[in-house]
Amino acid sequence: QVQLVESGGGLVQAGGSLRLSCAASGRTFSTYAMGWFRQAPGKERDFVAGISRSGGRAYYADSVKGRFTISRDNAKNTVSLQMNSLKPEDTAVYFCAASISTYYSSIYYNRHDYDDWGQGTQVTVSS
Repeated sequence: QVQLVESGGGLVQAGGSLRLSCAASGRTFSTYAMGWFRQAPGKERDFVAGISRSGGRAYYADSVKGRFTISRDNAKNTVSLQMNSLKPEDTAVYFCAASISTYYSSIYYNRHDYDDWGQGTQVTVSS
């Protein structure tokens, strides 16, 4: 099991930027594929971005492609989500998630493939 703590959320105007960070502790971080999900009020928790164990592969939901960038630092046990050109529809609670992975290049898109979750951080984008 790995413990995850997100930070970096807040209130920003449309067109602005935020950087979310997720700090991991517990088991060896480099054995986990990582992902970011988000959940708006009354909606399901949706995939935003995922990154492989090595950091060599990343994948994004169509809604954020070209605006968000996921990255990881295995030496510091952190994964980040740089969010640019934010829109009001990006408003949600953002969750960091970890999936223990056998393969270095795997990325997971389904929330049920993730084993551990952070508590979430609120992102609010005003119009």
